[in-house]
Amino acid sequence: MLKLYNTLSRKKEDFKPIKDKEVGMYTCGPTVYGYQHIGNLRSYFFPSILKKILKLQSYKVKQIINVTDVGHLTSDADEGEDKIEKAARKEGKTAKEISEYYFKIFKQDLEKINIEMPDLWIKATEHITEQIELIKKLEKKGFTYKTSDGIYFNTSKLKDYGKLARLEIKGLKEGKRIAMGEKKSKTDFALWKFSGKSGQRQQEWDSPWGVGFPGWHIECSAMSMKYLGESFDIHTGGEDHISIHHTNEIAQSEAATGKKFVNYWLHGSFLTFKGEKISKSGGRLYTLSELENIGFLPLDLRYLFLSAHYRKPLDFSIESLKNSKNSLKRLKEIISKLDKKEKINKKNIELAYKQFLEFLNDDLNTPKALSYLWDILRENRLNGTEKYSLALKFDEVFGLDLAKEERIKVPKEIKELISEREKLRKQKDFVTADKIRQKINKLGFILEDTKKEVVVKKR
Repeated sequence: MLKLYNTLSRKKEDFKPIKDKEVGMYTCGPTVYGYQHIGNLRSYFFPSILKKILKLQSYKVKQIINVTDVGHLTSDADEGEDKIEKAARKEGKTAKEISEYYFKIFKQDLEKINIEMPDLWIKATEHITEQIELIKKLEKKGFTYKTSDGIYFNTSKLKDYGKLARLEIKGLKEGKRIAMGEKKSKTDFALWKFSGKSGQRQQEWDSPWGVGFPGWHIECSAMSMKYLGESFDIHTGGEDHISIHHTNEIAQSEAATGKKFVNYWLHGSFLTFKGEKISKSGGRLYTLSELENIGFLPLDLRYLFLSAHYRKPLDFSIESLKNSKNSLKRLKEIISKLDKKEKINKKNIELAYKQFLEFLNDDLNTPKALSYLWDILRENRLNGTEKYSLALKFDEVFGLDLAKEERIKVPKEIKELISEREKLRKQKDFVTADKIRQKINKLGFILEDTKKEVVVKKR
């Protein structure tokens, strides 16, 4: 039985879908105004592991990821400038050009790190009608009010507002969470923001309340319910969404439908640097491309993600990534050298695979599952073929391409040095040949001399 830690109940629960063997899963997606850093990528890593585990157990999974291309302001307090509009002005491009460019890069990063694409990508700008209709429904039920800058949700009308974050509403200080302005309650939030002057923004739409654009929170409710229903199984995201974004999603969705919005809320912990959250504002971050530029492969980062439980902070450093790189390299070397022609005992495979799934079914415990793979490779009671078979089965979840040999692009300069070294070795000038080997090593490559050829590897 799959057990998942539900943020709503603050405990592990047996997973029971609304429909037998069918799972609806919504993953909070990117705001596409800039490059996604590796801390962002961790938020998409754990839902992809969950999806793999569900599919292995014969669940039919429908995963949706939204693309925020309008409405996410620079402040979670419904203040500031739209992040897309700000980036467009800064780069001298249209809002659509900005969102499409950074969305394309984001998808490429997911592919590099072997994160499976969702069943649907859904953009906020393509679902304005649905968002307006949801606001109209809330208005009809008496949950909204109008201010000079927009239409707001009245949280005081909802008795259990804040249940996900377990907010103590009376204890919230004005200005600490959100500024009051014309709001009736400290926790009220924007459903629709007015443009000010028509034409002032690149992205604005007509609505029953005036020209403007949707609030950030309303998009997720409108789009998730359109594709997954008014109640669905799983909603995932980063832990920073608990107190505001996901709290507000629940409020507006359940106020509109009168039904429970989501059964299981899963939140991933932060990627940290020296104990502090990695964020764009903090400046201590890398993109995947930047890590590639200094000699790491995307799957080195994936190995690092697997080594920590998704609900625990993972402290990032170049040193920890180097350790992951070396571990993955060693893992592939061990697997490549296994004897693959021995007879398999099916019972051995079944028992080991059962244990592997037990680790993963315990709230996606990838560190234990990864450690178990190393135990399998050290196990004397299993032969090489059994170990190889299990490694490949485990890799259906791990996604480390354990059976693929790393293809190395050898620069022309290195090829020329190798050729020169070979000539010197034939002339038995081993001292000079060894100096060339050392030079190649300093340039980031290692040579392994075999009987048939010289094997080139990255250092």
